[in-house]
Amino acid sequence: MNADGFRDAVEESMDSELERLGSSKLLVALTDADLTVETVLRTVADSERAAMETFEGWADDEGPEDAQELFAEFRDQEREHYERVADLLEGETDADADATGGPMHETLRSLEDTSSRLGGLVGRSMVGERTHLQVVSFFVNEGDERQADQFRELRSETAAQGDRALELLEEVCDEDGDWDRAREAAEEAIEVAYDAYAGSLDEMGIDPKPIC
Repeated sequence: MNADGFRDAVEESMDSELERLGSSKLLVALTDADLTVETVLRTVADSERAAMETFEGWADDEGPEDAQELFAEFRDQEREHYERVADLLEGETDADADATGGPMHETLRSLEDTSSRLGGLVGRSMVGERTHLQVVSFFVNEGDERQADQFRELRSETAAQGDRALELLEEVCDEDGDWDRAREAAEEAIEVAYDAYAGSLDEMGIDPKPIC
């Protein structure tokens, strides 16, 4: 297994979930159909802060130095992401409040070994890239290209995190079992994100499946 093969395998096995997470219904699910600028921004800010807290926890107890440094770097990047989104909000944000980030981050925080964490990071990147794309589309539809451009940058940086995680996976995975754990973690991260998305839509009486 290598990085490209790993990415292809995850995208193939989770094709339906990723496709649906990339639909215009995603923001409806994440905001409980409250598609106002403030609610969208607060939802994204919570997600960025949750990622920061996830990576902070990993950096604090990670063994291999390369992985520890990567998680610390991503912690700092996600803190910057959070601050950039928070600055767009007119109201105050509670900088001391814990961010849940939903079931996906609960799952990520439960991962303990390096290969699983890197795999989970890849899965989170795939979900985050699709989330940011929908936020970009939201602001394009709002006629706010300045904010759309900001989220294009966040999307690009989130995708790059997944690429970096894949590169390190090639270094730390010594045997098939390491790749298997990484793939399981990536798929689980995507699965729980999808289940939360589908569950939210179901509660609103909306079918999460695309209209054919």
